[in-house]
Amino acid sequence: MKKILIPLTALCLTLSGCAELQQVASQIPQAGNILTTADIAAGLREALDKGIDTQVTKLTQTDGFYKNQLVKILLPAELQKVDKTLRDIGLGSLADEGLKMMNRAAEDAVKEATPIFVTAVKEITFTDVRNILMGNDEAATSYLRTKTTTQLYAKFNPVIKSSFSKVGADKVWKNIITRYNQVPLVNKVNPDLTDYVTNEALDGVYKMIAVEEKDIRTNVNARTSTLLKKVFSAQDSK
Repeated sequence: MKKILIPLTALCLTLSGCAELQQVASQIPQAGNILTTADIAAGLREALDKGIDTQVTKLTQTDGFYKNQLVKILLPAELQKVDKTLRDIGLGSLADEGLKMMNRAAEDAVKEATPIFVTAVKEITFTDVRNILMGNDEAATSYLRTKTTTQLYAKFNPVIKSSFSKVGADKVWKNIITRYNQVPLVNKVNPDLTDYVTNEALDGVYKMIAVEEKDIRTNVNARTSTLLKKVFSAQDSK
């Protein structure tokens, strides 16, 4: 049977009652020991905490994006020609600095994510639980993406704009774009980098949550406590 997901928490407190969660539990083959509703709720809560601690929190650290090849924010297609042109005329260090500052802004923004995820998890309905529980390896991540993208964009965008200003990225990118636009015969560019970095930061967050979700669903060694082993072992086979 499909494995349980990471991002569910405190279901007994947020669904219409523990009886509903027990209906889910009754469909799960029990691995030797009795698996109670309380076990499932506690296990899901612990799994969520693990996912946030090991993945989303990492992204908020210095180089959380910049040195993580899964989520590192690269230049949009429109600016890839800018990057190449700057390097061709000996301004590679300026191009590198602009790239790093985009990732720094994303690292700042992700600090706003955790409370929104917690709220989304609390709003999970019984139908959501069934769909996620029986879904694919990224079912929980897909649920969070659907429920939180609009709110996270609204949170991330002003933080990224502010971060650009704080670290001087707005001036660096103005300089980069100005220098590029002065090169003879090039098509001038004026991209909305705040919007671009906001969307890239969102994609990075969901990508790392999906990594952790799949690990807990499929890798026994990722279940680092007795409770996680007990709860998730029930989902290891049909």
